Amino acid sequence: MSVHIAAGPGDIAEAVLLPGDPLRAKFIAENFLENPKQYNEVRNMFGYTGTYRGKKISVQGTGMGIPSISIYVNELFRDYGVKRAIRVGTAGSIQEKIQVRDLVLAMSACTDSGTNAVRFGGRNFAPTADFGLLKTAYETAAARGWNPRTGPVVSSDMFYTETPDEWRLWARFGCLCVEMECAELYTLAAKYGREALCILTISDNLVNHEITTAEERQNTFTRMMEVALDTAVS
Repeated sequence: MSVHIAAGPGDIAEAVLLPGDPLRAKFIAENFLENPKQYNEVRNMFGYTGTYRGKKISVQGTGMGIPSISIYVNELFRDYGVKRAIRVGTAGSIQEKIQVRDLVLAMSACTDSGTNAVRFGGRNFAPTADFGLLKTAYETAAARGWNPRTGPVVSSDMFYTETPDEWRLWARFGCLCVEMECAELYTLAAKYGREALCILTISDNLVNHEITTAEERQNTFTRMMEVALDTAVS
């Protein structure tokens, strides 16, 4: 048992899906896993373990933002021996060609967070996905005709910024979308020598202002779940 996860030895699989929303963790467990068992409800951050295609797998909510995912990923890697972590979350597109409900695979993660500036003493670190997971996820999605978008994303510390159009600078340099956790997941995977990938579904587009509902974000977007599960057990 760790500080924020009430699981015992062996309760958590070596491969874990990481939705930010704990209710999305519940949805994945109930709709995709066989014989899911809940191992965590501390702070209502639900965690479950079951099997998928005959292989043990877990799904753990992480909350929103770099500080929150940092807590759960540190504990999963350090205290529970997780070797493969795949974030499944939503993002806002900052490219007109990337539309609502599109699938994005994060090759790398830029960030405006000060976390790595503190961690590396002002030096810059480039948080990057595990290539093997990225390749598998791309091939899995492409084989189903889902046309996954692959490239750099932005992990932002602030949802409500003082300069609402600052995303345009990231867009000009080729970033695909904005989310809030990927950079920390990739950094911690590098620290602990683990595999990590961030698979995102576009929930809104900052260019044309198209948006999905909260219910749709929580209970649909199943393509990224299927790709993540198939990749996790590959």
